[in-house]
Amino acid sequence: MFTQIKTSSANKRVVSELSRKFNLATENVIARIAYTYSLSKNRKLDLLEIKDSSGKEYSKNVLFGNNYPYYVAMLCVHYQISENNKDIPRYIKMHIDDGLELIDAEVKDNPNLSGFDYLIDKIEEGLNGLC
Repeated sequence: MFTQIKTSSANKRVVSELSRKFNLATENVIARIAYTYSLSKNRKLDLLEIKDSSGKEYSKNVLFGNNYPYYVAMLCVHYQISENNKDIPRYIKMHIDDGLELIDAEVKDNPNLSGFDYLIDKIEEGLNGLC
């Protein structure tokens, strides 16, 4: 169990920039998107490569709200770990940082793409992957 998660210092800027680009009301939304986007890449991150925790801070409730069990369940299935695993907060932090970096790089590669178009493209890709 955890109460706070902090992004890396480099991602503090990314959170603000992407939240503005995507016209999101609050910065916790981009963190949720980044987390699930990173998990969708189906890569296992190495806990030894965790980044600093000097960036944007989120409480568990602000980050996930009432949906916390679902976000943890996705992680547990991905890593095949128990919901009581002590490393869950570290994995969550790593996937938020990873997702922010992935999204930031893709947006920089396509500067004319609107945030809305980017999100719709990603949703469409995900739905096509289910077929």
